Amino acid sequence: MYPGIHNFSEIGKLNKVLLHRPGRELEKLTPNNFERLLFDDIPFLAVAQAEHDRFAEVLRENGVEVVYYQTETAKALKDEKIKYNFVREFVELSEIYSEGRKEAIIEYLLSKNAEDLVESCIAGIFTEEIAHIKTNSLYDVAVSDEPFASDPIPDLYFTRDPGACVGNGINIHHMSTPARRREALLLKYMLKYNRDFALEDTPQWYDVYGNYSIEGGDVLVLSKDIVAIGYSQRTTIAGIEAFAEKLLKNSSFKKVLVFDIPKCRAFMHLDTVFTMVDYDKFTIHPEIEGPLGVYEITLGENGEMKYNAMKDELSKILALELNLPAVDLIRCGGGDLIAAQREQWNDGSNTLCIAPGTVVTYERNYVTNDLLDKKGIKVLSIPSAELSRGRGGPRCMSCPVNRDDL
Repeated sequence: MYPGIHNFSEIGKLNKVLLHRPGRELEKLTPNNFERLLFDDIPFLAVAQAEHDRFAEVLRENGVEVVYYQTETAKALKDEKIKYNFVREFVELSEIYSEGRKEAIIEYLLSKNAEDLVESCIAGIFTEEIAHIKTNSLYDVAVSDEPFASDPIPDLYFTRDPGACVGNGINIHHMSTPARRREALLLKYMLKYNRDFALEDTPQWYDVYGNYSIEGGDVLVLSKDIVAIGYSQRTTIAGIEAFAEKLLKNSSFKKVLVFDIPKCRAFMHLDTVFTMVDYDKFTIHPEIEGPLGVYEITLGENGEMKYNAMKDELSKILALELNLPAVDLIRCGGGDLIAAQREQWNDGSNTLCIAPGTVVTYERNYVTNDLLDKKGIKVLSIPSAELSRGRGGPRCMSCPVNRDDL
């Protein structure tokens, strides 16, 4: 295994992955807040944890080292000054409009050891937990009946989105919604201060404080030369341009392909409708087959950015860009429109490839799983009755850190 971050494909043997086991934050979801926190329902925590544990077990059974957000962030916060800086940044990203309340939360968090501090940041802080620290502002009076002094972060188990390991570097994303912006801060501190996670000089292609949103579900490393990115509901064209320029000018990648997909929740990210499962095989949602708008970004002879628009069937674009005679697009739900819509809602196209031709999927998407099996793909399916309620699949729940080269 290569040291540190090393990720030059979607399908190379997966060696190391970053996960987050769902915790108390899921039990802070209520009918009053779950829409704002980007959920459609309230998962049953005990079952969600059992399902996630099975996910991690399948990965370990196939030779993958599994590391966790909470543990890896805590490793970065052993120094008291670093811990203080993290807490202050976390509070500043929490949309709290009372200096007194901010200081109360900082005092509360700094009283904890690193592991418990990170757990509290993720799980959320009840107002009553800081009630003994007196604050005085109009904001404090206005929100005195609110249950949370700091909102939980229930979406963190979708570790794909806060960051993306690309080549030997990493994106730390400015997330599209306020509910998720603090997630990337944990990754930022891992990168800066946890040498078990990343080498000291690891390049950073994008930052949590960037001006425009990017989310990791839109970033796919198609080959050692090409990165694909979705122009989607959550990833902006300006964010894509800034990322592409830094990546192309400072790495061995030669091209960024921008896929213009529908800007709606069912097509939230590129990986909700399109994933790579083998050298020439992809899962797709039938509605994006094309003609599809794709923008090609490269560098000119003098290092200037070059842009080219194309529109064609997805299969033709992929075959051309990957120098293949043809590609096989495996449709979510097959030719059955109702099955496609049902399984797309439960992330039938969102597979995690852990080696060429081997994927992890949700067992509930049995139509798509059967199609994959018939195409010669080894399918490792996991239960997801509760995990699915967050609207993300196995790829969404994983941040690959290290893969073998093809």
